[in-house]
Amino acid sequence: MMRRLGRWALRGLLAIAIISLAAFVVDFAVFKLRGSPHSTVAVSQFIEIPLKSGLPEYDFVGTTNVPCVVALFPQGGEDPCWYVRRHQNQWEKLGTPAY
Repeated sequence: MMRRLGRWALRGLLAIAIISLAAFVVDFAVFKLRGSPHSTVAVSQFIEIPLKSGLPEYDFVGTTNVPCVVALFPQGGEDPCWYVRRHQNQWEKLGTPAY
């Protein structure tokens, strides 16, 4: 019984891996056939600065345009535009304060 369950689990994992790989290959092919479409998304940047009291201070740095690709998966080292649009606030954390 356990052996059968293990085989089905292995088959399921193999099927998920094959489907994921096929989705990435199809996305890459469509990305290249469309001429590697790129876009930009306006992103707000914030910085977290630790104070000597131990509390953080949050400062708005500004808005910048971040390049992204019009694809389902990251291509060419850039995030997909749908992901960047969902994460329009970027936070950067500085180190601990010097006493």
